[in-house]
Amino acid sequence: MAQNPRSSETDTTPTADRNSGLHRRTYVRSLAAIVTAATSIGAAGTAAAQDEDDYEVIEAANQEITVEDGETWENKLFDMTTGQDVTITTLGSDWTIRNIGFEGENTSGAGSATFGISDAGGSSTIENVYLGDGSDDRNGSSTGHGQTAFWVNPDHAGHIDMQNVNIQGFADNAVYGSAPGNSGGGTIHIDSCFAANCHVSHFRLATEGSKVTNSGILVDEDGYAGRGIWAWAPGTIEIEDCQIEMNGNHTAIDAGANGQGTEVLVRDTDYDDQAGIVEHAGSSVQLEGDSGTDPEAFIPEGTPTSAEDAAAGDA
Repeated sequence: MAQNPRSSETDTTPTADRNSGLHRRTYVRSLAAIVTAATSIGAAGTAAAQDEDDYEVIEAANQEITVEDGETWENKLFDMTTGQDVTITTLGSDWTIRNIGFEGENTSGAGSATFGISDAGGSSTIENVYLGDGSDDRNGSSTGHGQTAFWVNPDHAGHIDMQNVNIQGFADNAVYGSAPGNSGGGTIHIDSCFAANCHVSHFRLATEGSKVTNSGILVDEDGYAGRGIWAWAPGTIEIEDCQIEMNGNHTAIDAGANGQGTEVLVRDTDYDDQAGIVEHAGSSVQLEGDSGTDPEAFIPEGTPTSAEDAAAGDA
């Protein structure tokens, strides 16, 4: 089984370097600064047009947007061809993000995240989001880390449902959701999502009750050697009805990190046997049901394949 870990992402990396604190760049510079910068979604200068499909077109101009407690934020298309950045941070609980598309590559500096998410103790939802155009070469760094699509704040204490999200070509994790595992303890359910050709990992989770279901993972381009699913401690992490097609790259299912083991329950899932399963620090990956090694990655029904489809809610 091929492991091929990058030197910057072996299980000897100090946990504090990658899994704690609020150092995933300035999108969490401080909540006060973000709220001051963009307390209103429709702040002056952000909206370029309102089109006939009933979604707002927003030109990327380094905005810092907050989605607040109980708020529903929807039907936005971000034009990333401006070469500028957009960061979205959630506050409180019971918020909803849906029908959001990003057209063009993200060009922000290394070590950033497009979405910084957490729920303070309730249940929040992310659905129908397209980040399939990825990030450009400027997002990389000498350590191999760069732009993350979704970063979950360590303080996340509630539950987040992610459904019909398409993430491709990011220089770092597609969903970096392991930080709450040894902190806030919040859970994440990734369902009917697609992730492809990202570095480090595609779906990264750590908290018992977190799971990936009905989703496809694909690595089919040179230079994108991210793990399929990376399960950190303490777990247990569940994987069900997924197709993990790695084409021999890195690891399909990687369990444990930083000297800490975890359990992974895999049901009715196909994974790439050449990439294989790796168990660190006493971790255990249990295969159940109709699991096998003949994966065919897929984009789940209802998951958007363009920014326009996502923003319009047409997927």
